[in-house]
Amino acid sequence: MEFAGIIAEYDPFHNGHAQQLRMLRAAGVETIAVCMSNGAVQRGGFPLLPGPVRVRAALQAGADIVVALPAPYACLGAEGFAAAGVALLTALGCDVLAFGAEDPDADRLMQAAELVDSKELSHLLPRFLGQGKPFAAARAAAAEALQPGMGQLLSQPNNILGVEYCKAILRQGSHMRPFPLPRLAAGHNTGQTGTVQGRKVASASYLRELTWSAGLESALEYVPGPAAELYRTAAERGELLDTDKFSVAVLSRLRGCSREQLACVRGLSEGLENRLYSAIRQAGSTGELYTLLKTKRYPHARLRRLVLDAAMAVTPDRVPETPPFLHVLGARRDSLSVLRYAGLPAATSLSDLARTSPQAKQFAELYGQFTDLSALCRRKPMPAGLAFTSKPVLL
Repeated sequence: MEFAGIIAEYDPFHNGHAQQLRMLRAAGVETIAVCMSNGAVQRGGFPLLPGPVRVRAALQAGADIVVALPAPYACLGAEGFAAAGVALLTALGCDVLAFGAEDPDADRLMQAAELVDSKELSHLLPRFLGQGKPFAAARAAAAEALQPGMGQLLSQPNNILGVEYCKAILRQGSHMRPFPLPRLAAGHNTGQTGTVQGRKVASASYLRELTWSAGLESALEYVPGPAAELYRTAAERGELLDTDKFSVAVLSRLRGCSREQLACVRGLSEGLENRLYSAIRQAGSTGELYTLLKTKRYPHARLRRLVLDAAMAVTPDRVPETPPFLHVLGARRDSLSVLRYAGLPAATSLSDLARTSPQAKQFAELYGQFTDLSALCRRKPMPAGLAFTSKPVLL
């Protein structure tokens, strides 16, 4: 293996992420590219830390180049999130796609990807959806009915995303090979903590909650030393996300939307736009809004993504099927040479990328709008236009 890619949010970058980079080096990887969420995150919100802070943390820990997984791809469900990341890393020229999994068996994960994309499963799926199960649970049940044992595999969060990566590789005919790595000590999206090689590890979601409930210092024992210093500096500058400001910003945009405008938003269907329209007029916070929208059919994470899409007026015509360019957020200078062989326009300047095509221009504007709203939701609001004006992080 020479060139490995990782799709990540690094929100925040922590010891578990650093361990993954070390594992890739130990496996013989020469160059590591990270496709990192920028402008939004998959849970339907904004990152705890601004993009440049997360980029520098990754580069200091051993990554070689970081490109954006730009909003609004970054706030898609697992299938869309994975498809966008795979398209970008394939265009960058990566040989393998590395990711954590509860079951780090590449052949079995590819087998699961073929199963979930099969006609047999698509025919069986409505039966389980009709029982009121959320999509992920219904798909796992259908997979179990077709191939016993697959239901358990598809019930684990990292496996689910790993299968989506594999499915995207198959659908896109990507030359990349999946390279799953075991998830160590701390489970995804849990409060579980542990120790790996003498370093404390915890999930990013746990560290975000710890930061909001007990302060940033309480989370820093779980991150590499250089990253901890970056996070302290960011906090001193007022760059951490302010969830109250996020709530007000999102609701203020939503309250100006008509039913007709909401009906055009990406992913809103089955009359959910009417439910959203009514809930917007009652909710005093995004937390209340999610509660008012919650149904057995729609998981909380999907509702958060739909709300953010509605606030940003994301309609299908504004988002190409896959990202139209590679926005380089940072790199080690000696790794920039990999861009010579990229299969998409690649640059550190979003302004330059916006000039590559009319489609790229329209998309760059939307990407910039996400970044602007994220900048406004900091403890000390940051200026607009950062997607276009921020300098890349170069080491």
